[in-house]
Amino acid sequence: MSRKIDQILVIDVEATCWQGKPPPGQESEIIEIGVCLLDCHSHSAVKTESMLVKPERSTVSEFCTELTTLTQEQVDQGMSFAQACERLQKRYLSHQRVWASYGEYDKNQFQKQCQSFGVEYPFDSRHINVKTWFALAYSLQKEVGMLKALFLLKLSLQGTHHRGVDDAANIGRILSQLLWNQDRRFNRYLD
Repeated sequence: MSRKIDQILVIDVEATCWQGKPPPGQESEIIEIGVCLLDCHSHSAVKTESMLVKPERSTVSEFCTELTTLTQEQVDQGMSFAQACERLQKRYLSHQRVWASYGEYDKNQFQKQCQSFGVEYPFDSRHINVKTWFALAYSLQKEVGMLKALFLLKLSLQGTHHRGVDDAANIGRILSQLLWNQDRRFNRYLD
């Protein structure tokens, strides 16, 4: 299998959540996978998508709806987690591409849920933690949240925060700035 480095697959997940511990018998599981396919040459989004995932072991709480705007009725129309992982591999070649997320939560949630559900992990081992890279690139004292990173870059939030597709696109914009800055530094050495 050949590895592809022409595009980066930016992922942001939303999962069932509660204000406090999960109710008995329920566990946090992915209900939306936001995708932003970022072209490495142009540093622009080629495609974005929201994949709604029907939870099997939990329900969408009122707190979760307030945070994400997603309702139980919406996610009930979604695909299974296994179908979503298969779509990532077939449509986005996720098992061949470098992928990125803001922090480690998305990666950890996928690993945990794949193991729990007996589903093949859909990603390549090459993962970019944009949150850490951003803090290192701008010599920050600590990692900052996505909204703060956008603010520091003088970029406004586009869409709805805590909607996977919108957050993935905003993370793509942050990653685009990091790539653009790398290109500028590299080109200085070539001149």
